[in-house]
Amino acid sequence: MSENKTHILLWISRLLIAAVTLMNLQAAFLFILKPQDYAPGFEMSGAAGEAMVRGMGLLFLMWNIPYIFAVLHPVRQFISLVEAVIMQFIGVTGESLILLGLHGEHPIIQASVRRFIFFDGAGLVVLLAALLLVIQLKGGSRHKNEIDSKQGDSA
Repeated sequence: MSENKTHILLWISRLLIAAVTLMNLQAAFLFILKPQDYAPGFEMSGAAGEAMVRGMGLLFLMWNIPYIFAVLHPVRQFISLVEAVIMQFIGVTGESLILLGLHGEHPIIQASVRRFIFFDGAGLVVLLAALLLVIQLKGGSRHKNEIDSKQGDSA
């Protein structure tokens, strides 16, 4: 693989991971800063509803730590990228199971869960694309050490 192609693939993978990370962080901060806007979508209200939504925002924030490391060094921090993909998969799967368990009794919550499934599903597809690029970089390059050193220089 040429040095230029390696560099391009590295940056494409970073941009894909960064896009998902930024969307996830945006959701986290919106839930933390404006919980009153989102609590009704979970059939919650008042201080208790806002506290629950803020708690979800904090969880989103915590869950994005591996994503941030993956953005910075997708080759060196390959395990962080794998963790992010697994976490995203767990999110989509768990949300789908939650939706199946609602049995049509809560249309507002169902709509909210569907939005999470769409959001996290799209993120999973993007992260899988980034993972495939990084796997290609790690396995397909005779210049693995060059990738690692350039990644440090380019971060």
